[in-house]
Amino acid sequence: MRTAVVDIGTNSTRLLVADVDRASGAVEELHRESQVTRLGDRVDAGGRLSEEAIKRVFATLAHYRATIDRFDCEANLAVLTSAVRDASNGAEFTKRVRSEFGLDARVLSGDEEAQLTFLGAMSDRDGSSNEPTVVIDIGGGSTEFIVGAEHTASFHVSVQAGVLRMSERHIHTDPPSPHELQDLAADTRTIFLGGLPPEQCSSVTRGIAVAGTATSAAAIDQELNPYDPERVHGYPLLLATVELLIARLADMTEARRRQVVGLHPDRAPTIVAGMILLDEAMKAFDLDHVEVSEHDILRGGALRLAGMG
Repeated sequence: MRTAVVDIGTNSTRLLVADVDRASGAVEELHRESQVTRLGDRVDAGGRLSEEAIKRVFATLAHYRATIDRFDCEANLAVLTSAVRDASNGAEFTKRVRSEFGLDARVLSGDEEAQLTFLGAMSDRDGSSNEPTVVIDIGGGSTEFIVGAEHTASFHVSVQAGVLRMSERHIHTDPPSPHELQDLAADTRTIFLGGLPPEQCSSVTRGIAVAGTATSAAAIDQELNPYDPERVHGYPLLLATVELLIARLADMTEARRRQVVGLHPDRAPTIVAGMILLDEAMKAFDLDHVEVSEHDILRGGALRLAGMG
């Protein structure tokens, strides 16, 4: 079954076109694309999606719609997450996505987002493995933690800390000051630990990190130019490496971060917050490393469309 999944997130808008074998659950990715659109720009402060942000997303969706048509997809799904959940005009935005672009747009709850992410991240795992695993999905407005084994999630939570939200809340100088970094880390730690029961944290022995912060960290550490998803997927990212990246990137201006090999320039404004979020997430579960995965909510959505999850 040929599927198209669009992830309209707080910081980026992404597309996956894939063929899913309904018998085996095998996924063949035909096309993947991502644009940093910052839909959640100032939502944390103002409570609404701005017209400028909506225009950026709609321009990207027009391009994606043409791509979906070109691939002759049988079914599509557009998942809308933290920024749209939080915005007072989120329902109106969702209606426009449906009517103007012909996408099956659904606002996911934090729990639904977590379940689809876990489905995608664990889709290519050996089902015989029962190692307790946390999937960490750091987004623009929120972070999802999903704990489970094999292909079944037993715990999931969405907490209100993401790269765009925390950057807007704490980083006001360029480069960020030590005080701003300390406050961002402390706020993140409080939010994470407030949403994570200690027994869930202590039960986990393996971590998988998905989405832009983790994949950017893997690409920067390997100095990938151009970006190579095959070298990013499965990359072991050490906690010590994340802490070195925080120190390195936080010491740069945004203009200098835009020149860093392996980092997409559009992620330069939020990557410092992202690395701090990843650092605190790994510490919350006492992980000395995580495995970076290219398989996330997009793949989970494709499997769901094909009736596989």
